[in-house]
Order: sequence, then C-alpha cells, then structure tokens
Amino acid sequence: MQQWFGYSDPGMEEALHDVPMLREFAGLDAGEDAMPDETTILKFRYLLEKHHLAQSLFAETTAQLAQQGLLLRQGTIVDATLIAAPAIDQEPATQT
Repeated sequence: MQQWFGYSDPGMEEALHDVPMLREFAGLDAGEDAMPDETTILKFRYLLEKHHLAQSLFAETTAQLAQQGLLLRQGTIVDATLIAAPAIDQEPATQT
C-alpha cells in the first residue's frame, strides 16, 4: 500500500490510523490491533528489499486481485471528510 499510494514511512503510519480502507486491506482493527509505527514499517520495507521480496509480493497481490476481477493501475485515495469551519465573509474586490 505504501508503494501504491506513495506514502513515506511516517505517512503510512498516519494513513493506517486515519484511513479505514487501508486498515481493512491490511487486516488491522484500530480498536484491537496495535498499528505499526514508522520504524516498524521502515524495518519491514528494508527486509523486503534485502531478500528481494518486494516484486514477488507485489506480483502475488496483483494476481490475487486479478482472480477477484480487480485491476490496480494507479492508486489514489481522496479523503472527503467534512469539517466544521467558520464562514468567511468576503466582499468583492473593487477596482480603483
């Protein structure tokens, strides 16, 4: 997921806390599971690279998705969370 969505290690940690879809894909439950921190994510990524597993893991994940009729070409997540914010009264600019 980190590679698909272009997250840094700290960004991936934050995304796992903030994005329910990513937690669900990873099989994590925020109420029950300890979320991996950025150091854990970094160490895991280094292990994948050291043992040349990143490409085969990606290929296997892509194959699993394809078996379910899914295709991942490019990842984009949009957070459409609405937040309360004060209204800003703006008067139209006048020309002088």
